[in-house]
Amino acid sequence: MTEPALSGRVCLVAGASRGVGRGVARALGEAGATVIVSGRSSEAGPRTEQRLESIEDAAREVEAAGGSGHPYRCDHTSEREVDQLTAWALRRFGRLDCVVCAVWGGNEGYDGERYRDGSGFGTPFWRRPAARFGTVHESGVYAQLLLARSVAPAMVRLGAGLFVTLGFDTQEGYLGDVFYDLAKAAANRLTLAMAAELSPHGVTALGLSPGHVLTERVREAGLADLATETPLYAGRAVAALAADPQVARHAGQVLAVADLARLYGFTDADGSRPGRFALHG
Repeated sequence: MTEPALSGRVCLVAGASRGVGRGVARALGEAGATVIVSGRSSEAGPRTEQRLESIEDAAREVEAAGGSGHPYRCDHTSEREVDQLTAWALRRFGRLDCVVCAVWGGNEGYDGERYRDGSGFGTPFWRRPAARFGTVHESGVYAQLLLARSVAPAMVRLGAGLFVTLGFDTQEGYLGDVFYDLAKAAANRLTLAMAAELSPHGVTALGLSPGHVLTERVREAGLADLATETPLYAGRAVAALAADPQVARHAGQVLAVADLARLYGFTDADGSRPGRFALHG
């Protein structure tokens, strides 16, 4: 019997209690990986916005899918907590082969129409409270930077590794909301910079751009009919990249999940292969 593609690999998925991060953790479990799932929401402590999902739930999904799941509570906007997570992972497992940053708090407080400040997605920038940019920046590119700088030394010492950022491609134009657009553009630029500095050491950094994903928040907001794919689709993209011995060819790029599905031959949860998502039409 052939071993799963990622058997023996140690992966860390940050922001895995729900959403795309949870789908990534499950897909890595399907591929036989050991998966550390981290985030703020835990059965043993506080939960983001009192939501039901937790890192323990996600770890159990990894186990059910065939992998080895390990929950770790971490606020990824705290440098100290992120460094503690990395130190724990290295003590426990000795290495990190694949690290995925799916941390994103930009939709917290959004009910499908309005944020807590009364603005909606796409409200003109001159009508938006400027303080919101700080929140979006902290839960996006800042969290990405904290995680990357924490795990990079171990990957550089190993001379191998994959760092994946979950975001959205900004090359085709404005994403329709000033704060969302700035956050995703900054994250993509940081990914490019990380790739340039990590590639000489055998470490690959790249970005992943899903479509309109059917997350828990999307379902609760009544927008399920607009979704094009499930979180597992992006997860299987990560698993395929992690198993690719030539993954370095993708360094610095922001890759569409649909393009990778055609390249590697994986499908979404229902066996379909959704096409590339276009925000504008």
